[in-house]
Amino acid sequence: MSRKLDSPVQTQQMAVAVFKNPVGSEYHHGNDRTGKRRVFVQTESGCVLGMELDRNDNAHMVKRRLQIALNVPIEESSLTFGDMVLKNDLSAIRNDSPLLLTRNLMHRSSSTPCLSPSGRDIQNKDKSGPIEILGNSSSFLRTKEVVKEIVKALKNGVDPIRVNGGLGGAYYFRNSRGESVAIVKPTDEEPFAPNNPKGFVGKVLGQPGLKRSVRVGETGFREVAAYLLDYDHFANVPPTALVKITHSIFNVNDGHRDKGWVLLASFEKGLED
Repeated sequence: MSRKLDSPVQTQQMAVAVFKNPVGSEYHHGNDRTGKRRVFVQTESGCVLGMELDRNDNAHMVKRRLQIALNVPIEESSLTFGDMVLKNDLSAIRNDSPLLLTRNLMHRSSSTPCLSPSGRDIQNKDKSGPIEILGNSSSFLRTKEVVKEIVKALKNGVDPIRVNGGLGGAYYFRNSRGESVAIVKPTDEEPFAPNNPKGFVGKVLGQPGLKRSVRVGETGFREVAAYLLDYDHFANVPPTALVKITHSIFNVNDGHRDKGWVLLASFEKGLED
């Protein structure tokens, strides 16, 4: 049984648990020395934009880039990392951290769809590949191998399969032999999230969900944190990582996403293990 993470004060601790170490890829080795970091900013409706931060960047600059790239409103908005509201100082943000842009109740609409960028903003699309693990941990070594198997299968035309059960969106991803080797659950398809495919909608990311102590879009982070905190596999939590991922199978309730836009999702390995 996985460790419970129900207290709202644990949200920031959970985020830190997932991203407590800098990412160790080649991309970041060079950037760490210059103070540059990559972050993924998610809007309340599930739009995600990856961007590179310079040492002197602040929250307003991040919001402005998001507005230009995705055409989303930023008036009366807050940029958060877990329970931390980010203002001018972004020094606490690690490489590959997921941030959330939220708006106050007076400025929220029922839905703010992701709008396609044009012209010079087209470079804001992610071009790194269909799946990438976020965060750095030796616990993800085997998961990285599974990701490679899935990417190879996708190139060979082996598409994922929707999971019919449950309240949220979930998808079996397969290897080249057609075997289901992982289950992927986008954060914006959780119960009550904007792109939930089962009809359980009505809230935006960051609002209280099925439990008031668990916000909409937070379940995936909690699953990753539960795995990382399961020392010596005492609770036998399945290997789970946070990934950025893109595929046409994912659900969109309003508007559309062009090919290349990324989502944040939990990636659970080991269906056939």
